Amino acid sequence: MSQCLYCQRDTQDPQANCAHCGMPLPTQADNLNLRRQQRFMWFCIGLALFCAVMSIWLPRSLT
Repeated sequence: MSQCLYCQRDTQDPQANCAHCGMPLPTQADNLNLRRQQRFMWFCIGLALFCAVMSIWLPRSLT
């Protein structure tokens, strides 16, 4: 079951176009790219938090 990106209705049949509005339905590859982008975003947020914590936590030289 996939959801049309245009009319937001669920379609039960595995078809290329939405039965309600005729727009192309998202493919499995679209979902895979979205998951990859989300994973990359969370990696960048985690890396930024790690760098911020390390810059505060690590000792600084007094000279």
